[in-house]
Amino acid sequence: MRTPRWRPMSRDKSDTLLLLLACVLVLAPHALHVAPWIMAAAFAMLAWRGWITLRGNRMPPRWVLAPVAVLTLPGVYLTYQTYFGRDAGVALLVLLLTCKLLEMRARRDLFVVVCLCFFLMLTNLFYSQSIGTALLMIAATVAILTTQLSFQYTGAVPPLKRRLQMVCKIVGLAAPLTLVLFFLFPRIQGPLWGLPGDGQTSRSGMSETMAPGNIAKMALSDEVAFRASFSTPMPARAALYWRGIVLGNYDGRTWSRLQVQGHAGSTVSIRAKSAPVRYQITLEPNGQRWLYALDVPQAVPQIADNPASVNGELQLLAARLIAQRIRYDAVSVVDYDLQPDADPIALQDWLDLPPGFNPKTHAYAAQLRNQTEDNAALIQTVLTMFREQPFRYTLEPPRLGKNAVDDFLFGSRAGFCEHYASAFVVLMRALDIPARVVTGYQGGQLNPIDGFLTVRQSDAHAWSEVWLRGRGWVRVDPTAAVAPERIERNGSPARLSSDFAGLMQLDLGENGWIAGLNLRIDAISNGWNQWVLNYTPSRQKSLIESLGFDQVDWSVLTLLMLGAGSIVMAILGALLLWKRTKVDPLVALYRRFCADMARQGMPRAPHEGPRSYGERLAGPGSPVPARSRSAIARFMALYETAVYDRHSIATAGSQRMQVIRRLKLLLIEAK
Repeated sequence: MRTPRWRPMSRDKSDTLLLLLACVLVLAPHALHVAPWIMAAAFAMLAWRGWITLRGNRMPPRWVLAPVAVLTLPGVYLTYQTYFGRDAGVALLVLLLTCKLLEMRARRDLFVVVCLCFFLMLTNLFYSQSIGTALLMIAATVAILTTQLSFQYTGAVPPLKRRLQMVCKIVGLAAPLTLVLFFLFPRIQGPLWGLPGDGQTSRSGMSETMAPGNIAKMALSDEVAFRASFSTPMPARAALYWRGIVLGNYDGRTWSRLQVQGHAGSTVSIRAKSAPVRYQITLEPNGQRWLYALDVPQAVPQIADNPASVNGELQLLAARLIAQRIRYDAVSVVDYDLQPDADPIALQDWLDLPPGFNPKTHAYAAQLRNQTEDNAALIQTVLTMFREQPFRYTLEPPRLGKNAVDDFLFGSRAGFCEHYASAFVVLMRALDIPARVVTGYQGGQLNPIDGFLTVRQSDAHAWSEVWLRGRGWVRVDPTAAVAPERIERNGSPARLSSDFAGLMQLDLGENGWIAGLNLRIDAISNGWNQWVLNYTPSRQKSLIESLGFDQVDWSVLTLLMLGAGSIVMAILGALLLWKRTKVDPLVALYRRFCADMARQGMPRAPHEGPRSYGERLAGPGSPVPARSRSAIARFMALYETAVYDRHSIATAGSQRMQVIRRLKLLLIEAK
């Protein structure tokens, strides 16, 4: 039985499959954003188109495609409740692209699909601008351009490898001009890739309220909250408390902000007992107004186009919601006396408790108060109780009833940081000690490669502040009494576990190769964020001013962009012309032919001329496939006539370009 020979795929099939591959690269990232049924429908239509191509079947008629297109429209509306906006618009583009693939009948349809691919590829930036997204978009661009280049050939098509090389050269030539546009194109304030309202979408992060379980959910998130780089020595990890929101109003279950007198613009007495710590924070977009700083900030950060302020509880707030990554410099002290001279009468708001809740806690507070009048001693007594009694630190505490603090202190004794902070503050207020809850982050993971401290949502934390006469507001972290490893551990992202011991045991280790790889990836990602995504108008202006230009505006930037772009284009043009050698096109084609034959194991001997070499290649004993011998013989005959027949060249000089084109086609057929 004869083994069937593999037949090369026709050009139409190979080009169409290459186009489908480019569409897959464009559509794949949207699987993370678009509704599952839309992506399933899109890839089903891609598979349908691929099956039609491989089988050589006819395209489906319009009466089949029309119901498919009509049914998808109400599906999109039911999913997104609109046809407008980012998500609905991208979903419609996904379906439009795949439907168009099933009705390609003319060359014009091809260019429509290619344009849709480019447009849909750009919509990836609405969702992610990471370095991974950029690399994937470069790969998709190369695939689309290769497809477009393949469809441009009217005769024989070069091998795929050569087409890819040509496209990579095109992309490489465009890179210098792209850099010029990146640095000098006049930038606008706000995210370049975004739609109105994108900043209002929900994001993970701190909330203005705190109830049991809120922060525990964040502990399972590896998402970056912010990064910090220190220009002075970094404090010990146990002192890295990143102040966020101060909560003082309690309704029996939920803590919220307390509206007190003396907010923005008020003077807060801070007696520094340590040297100031200077650092810079790169805050990720969170859809909130809260800024974070080490406890306690000494100055209000200066942020361009989003002024910050501070209130009486030393909460830093931006003027507008933080919908894009921002950077700001901050100065803090970690050893201090905060409002030691405050009027006790003005602190009454920090003593309020809702009536009718937690009777056991109030009874226990009365018992403790009968033992001593020393507030500092009472605080230590409560911390000793947390430390010595069987309290547990866990991400999955049991549900609490109406008297949540009673159930926690005298029942379950299991909870996360918000349970301990809430119970401690309630107990302090029951003891007539002003107290409040502070939420923010604690610790972080130092990357030794780039020197940045990364604080993630898993580092979210809640602690307490109590006011003591002569000392002011004092930070007390009851979690440290129960699980000191939570405060002292060298921060690594929390793993998916139900208790704190599991969190510690599942760490991969700081010295393992996986941990080292993660640190390098994180450093690269942070560098991308710092130098590419955070290239704001203010940084652009600073860069141009450092070059000696004053009063930088859009007109100066435009002139610089045009000048630099012209210089880059001139340099590239000169390099391309300089690399071109004065070689006869006929001789160049013959050299390519000899090189191709040599790669196939049939090199030309030094003494062989075109005729003898061609006879050897096309002879009966030649290993050259039979289908290529005819092309080789014709190539050699045409080349020999064009080069050595002087009379033919003199009489047919005007047909020289036709001879060259014919030789190129024969060269492709001979492979």
